[in-house]
Amino acid sequence: MGRIHYNIEKYSPRQLVILPLVILILSLLLIFMNMAATGMPVRPGIDFSGGTAVTLSTSESADQLRSTFASYPLTEISEGVNNGKFLKFGAMDDAQFRALSTLVNQHYPDAKIDQIGESFGKTLQQQALLALVFSFIGMAVVIFIAFRTLVPAAAVVISAFADIVMTAAMMNLIGIPLTLGTTAALLMLIGYSVDSDILLTNRVLKRQGKLIDKLKGAFDTGISMTSTTLAAIAAMLIVSWIGSVEILMQISAVLLIGLVFDVMNTWLTNVAILKWYVQKGGSRQ
Repeated sequence: MGRIHYNIEKYSPRQLVILPLVILILSLLLIFMNMAATGMPVRPGIDFSGGTAVTLSTSESADQLRSTFASYPLTEISEGVNNGKFLKFGAMDDAQFRALSTLVNQHYPDAKIDQIGESFGKTLQQQALLALVFSFIGMAVVIFIAFRTLVPAAAVVISAFADIVMTAAMMNLIGIPLTLGTTAALLMLIGYSVDSDILLTNRVLKRQGKLIDKLKGAFDTGISMTSTTLAAIAAMLIVSWIGSVEILMQISAVLLIGLVFDVMNTWLTNVAILKWYVQKGGSRQ
């Protein structure tokens, strides 16, 4: 990783933060637009919106399945191994669900049917959002206690916040729904995102030497850590794609997106704030 030339000495803090700030503003706009449309920052999946999932094995094509279930609110068809198909249906009343169950059992006797009620889905929505909020607040409290200095601690929290917001916006753009699995991925991302930020802040505040040398040293170590994690998650994404394991595909995709944004927010946003802080005399050189 030493071959990557990281030198931001000639850039002012304002110049460093321009790109992340523009992306953050656009991400917030996308999230607000999605909230206006769905009531959630990210399009909810069946876990949170309610509906019916049918897992079956058939050689029929997606078009044939859509024709078979034309009378029902079929929203998505995913393919698995060995002719496996995973069908998702929107919310239905009891009569329509019973009719769907009868049709599935007649044509696909080995199929598995799972239903999540709309009210239960909304309860899961609230619990998932609370988990994200409290996890983020807990992380922020720990960071402020650890550094006991407002600006460096705020820089870590801002970077983590930007990671989550940008990842959520990208999920909306590429169509990854918010499910129990992707919520877990966002929770993991909160932990992943602060690792390199803490490394960077510790190097800048607690080590002696020139600021640019401390930033270069932190970058070499931090980018090595992040690259290793990215490689592992990319491998998980490829394996889950080959095996058509949808939940693992979604989790690994969210983590991959979030870590890419974390590289930008750590080495531009956080560095910009720390550089401004040091230049204002906030840390001993």
